Amino acid sequence: MGLRGYFYNLATDKEKGRVAGIFNIFLLILSFVYSQGLRFLIFFYSLRACRLSCKVVSVGNITLGGTGKTPLVELIARYLKQQGHKAAILTRGYKIRAGDRRHETGDREPIGDEPRMLSKNLGDIPVIVDADRIRGADKAIREYGADAVILDDGFQQWKIKKDLEIVVISAVNPFGNRHMLPRGILREPLSSLKRADCFVLTKTDFSPKVQALKASLGLINPRAQIVESIHSPVGLYPFNQPDALLGADTLKGKTIALMCGIADPDSFEGTLKRLSVNIGLSFRFPDHYPYQERDIEEICGKSRDRNIEIVVTTEKDASRIPRLALPEGPRIFVLKIQLRITSNEKEFINRILRIYPG
Repeated sequence: MGLRGYFYNLATDKEKGRVAGIFNIFLLILSFVYSQGLRFLIFFYSLRACRLSCKVVSVGNITLGGTGKTPLVELIARYLKQQGHKAAILTRGYKIRAGDRRHETGDREPIGDEPRMLSKNLGDIPVIVDADRIRGADKAIREYGADAVILDDGFQQWKIKKDLEIVVISAVNPFGNRHMLPRGILREPLSSLKRADCFVLTKTDFSPKVQALKASLGLINPRAQIVESIHSPVGLYPFNQPDALLGADTLKGKTIALMCGIADPDSFEGTLKRLSVNIGLSFRFPDHYPYQERDIEEICGKSRDRNIEIVVTTEKDASRIPRLALPEGPRIFVLKIQLRITSNEKEFINRILRIYPG
């Protein structure tokens, strides 16, 4: 599991016992200190927030990853393009520090699995990876003529004024144990949700408590629009053949091996089970796990030993699998998912369009 996994389990109350209890007291003290410092930073930066010379749509979350915001970013980008607008996506990439060199998908490989996936799926819509979002926005405007930028993971971008603040919340695990980092998974106090213009609830088909969540959000921020959504499988394709899309029912009745390194593997497994798939083996790795050739060889080898001919992974994972000559045996398939809005879709689209005058 490793140290990172242990502390994540502490933050999600999965670790029990006396040692975990002692650690949790210490983490609770750190959470208080973190919370007070964060409140000051939010106030300080909000006073100096920059107004960009284009529209700004922020898509973010208040917890650590696993909410499923990337498909929503893709949906909004596609919609703006359909409406004749020139949108660009700004993302910091994974483990990029402020001041790091910029990377643009137009002329080099983007950094991180999510930018790679967005770039592949969106084609000519620019995805700019830069830890400095203001600098990235300047490039989007100057070089791509963007009239709107979408801030991927933008809720904590307090230095930028936004025309639309969208917060994505997993209906399966909305706020964890409601503690701030590092004792919990909250990145900001729940009171910060008052800044939101819209809440998009994801994975609502996996949660029986959607109505209670909506009521809770209504108490925190009664003016915000609430939208429900699910992640719907649209098909799968062989690894290294993304254009050979097969129907999602291709796997029906088959026994497969699951492979993923994402924040919410349970939802991925649940999606596969709804396709009437038998999961013979499950290989789970930490979120953003950088696969090595030996990992793929081990997964394929263990699958062969169990006479499993198909390994299924996510699009995010596929972007982190090395482009190699795959070992003989099971074929690796990538399940393609899209976000589908199941309630208030028309109202949500109209709210996006309201960022433009007239």
